[in-house]
Amino acid sequence: MPHPSVAADAGVGFGCRELTQYTEFREASALYARVFAYTESEYALNANLLTALARNGGSAVGAFAEDGTLIGFAYGFAGWEGRGEVFHYSQAAAVDASYQGRGVGRALKQAQRSVALRWGQRSMRWTFDPLLVRNAHFNLNALGAVGIAFERDYYVRPDTDRLVVAWDLIDDRPVHRPGPTAPALGREDWGRAVDVEGEAWIAVPTRPDGLGSGERAVLRQRLDGTLTDVFRRGGVLTGAARIDDQTAAYRATPGESTR
Repeated sequence: MPHPSVAADAGVGFGCRELTQYTEFREASALYARVFAYTESEYALNANLLTALARNGGSAVGAFAEDGTLIGFAYGFAGWEGRGEVFHYSQAAAVDASYQGRGVGRALKQAQRSVALRWGQRSMRWTFDPLLVRNAHFNLNALGAVGIAFERDYYVRPDTDRLVVAWDLIDDRPVHRPGPTAPALGREDWGRAVDVEGEAWIAVPTRPDGLGSGERAVLRQRLDGTLTDVFRRGGVLTGAARIDDQTAAYRATPGESTR
């Protein structure tokens, strides 16, 4: 089992490290359920599972406030791709609502990165809902990950479509990916790919929760076809841009997908 590591950020009053104690694993499980408002037992984590992951190629890292309170948690495990590539799969990251937007999520990802590298894993993957633009900005623009695949009904139930992203753990240079300049797109473009000078821009709403169930279903179906086609042609998603209060867009560039 790797030794605990510490990644502190004194500027905002918290530090990150690996979880090692049974009480910490229990606190992490409770935080996870609280942040995502999970009440059903089928979505629960337990301390035994997290302990086993941490001992066998996985990660369980926490962010702690200065008083020792657990304010963030992330966990993952070793993954294997059909062509033989081993990677670290980050299943989830949860940050207490009162600490969101203060860099805790980024620190947790960096702590996971340190754990994965000690296990010999050179890349990390995770998924997110393509309609969550804030997540897209963090994953693609801030961390420098790239979108490599689209999975419909990832958790084998409706409304769990996910984008798969890959993050190179070896290249530790600061991300200097310029914010992409998107073309003028609007509501009529949501879910479609608009080609501009050899690149594709895929528009999505900035606030999908305001859509009716029927409109949301049509949008997801349209995105399914668009994203599937982008990745089938070897494209990758390299950025996300907010166009206005209603519309944001993904930037898809040519390139060999790692999947």
